[in-house]
Amino acid sequence: MTKHSHWRIAILALLAATLAGLVAAATALAAPPAETAQPNLDGNFRRGSTITTSNGSWSNNPTSYNYRWQRCDGNGNACGTIQGETRRNYRLTPGDVGRTLRAIVTARNADGSGQANTKPSPVIADDVVPGNTQPPTISGSPVVGATLTATEGTFTGAPSSFAYIWLQCDGAGANCGDTNARGRTYGVRSDDLGRTIRLQVRATNPRGSGTGTSAQTAVVRPAAGGGAGPAVPVTSVSLPERLVITAFSSSPSAFRNRTDPVTLRVRVSDTRGRLIQGALVLASAVPFGRVSSAPETPTDASGVASIVVRPTARLPLQSGSSVVFFLRARKTGDNLLAGVSTRRLVQVRVIPG
Repeated sequence: MTKHSHWRIAILALLAATLAGLVAAATALAAPPAETAQPNLDGNFRRGSTITTSNGSWSNNPTSYNYRWQRCDGNGNACGTIQGETRRNYRLTPGDVGRTLRAIVTARNADGSGQANTKPSPVIADDVVPGNTQPPTISGSPVVGATLTATEGTFTGAPSSFAYIWLQCDGAGANCGDTNARGRTYGVRSDDLGRTIRLQVRATNPRGSGTGTSAQTAVVRPAAGGGAGPAVPVTSVSLPERLVITAFSSSPSAFRNRTDPVTLRVRVSDTRGRLIQGALVLASAVPFGRVSSAPETPTDASGVASIVVRPTARLPLQSGSSVVFFLRARKTGDNLLAGVSTRRLVQVRVIPG
């Protein structure tokens, strides 16, 4: 091989290497945008409001952005594109209520494009206070020791949260008082015996709150072998049996001022565990004069006497204080200090407000 041929081969090799380097350099420089930080949604997530997506952060210097909006289910799944919505801002419509939204951002440069989507929005609320269209329901057996479970019912306004308030009512579902129990479940108490339970649900969205109330349960009965049953007349109670004050509650649960009445509920059984109808119940404040006096009140068919008292000007409105009541239950015609009568001290808190 001649010297000229060697030079020719060397020059061709050099040209090939140079061309390969230029191709590699061109390939390295062809870099479309790549997401480095996810876009975010901002705004008031309620019908009629306008929400906005950010562009997020991108490498490789995007020169332009395009936008699409998708409507998803309440869990942020099953998303579908909303036709015609290609701006950075989106106005929430009635069709969005109860759903979630997300935006898809496309970033472009001379070498191509990249896409990134936002996280789903919160569930879109209606621009109205929640309204109850189907009342809450209670499942489970109204038996002492059993557990009742709440279903919130149906509300308009796309509520974002629910609160559960369990109420103890008389045998007809009236004269209800707050049990101070919260949550989706309620453990039936011995204090509920002979009474019924209702559920109040408070639904809340950004506009406010609305409530719905369930039907009452059947009358709460004792657990198997519990000994109680339908109320029997007080005339069936004779020595050596005695009356027993087995439960006390008040509605509201505290004195808050010197004007609003408070209802005292006193349940009476006998030493055999039977609920008693017709027992005369006295509730007297100690010391005397802080609340109005009330006459003796007979227990009803559920064994409960409901006694209404009113605070007087002498009631101290001091947090942490309470009103003590002397309770007595007796049989008509019996000696006040003898016979089958029973006595008990209870208290009702004072919470000014």
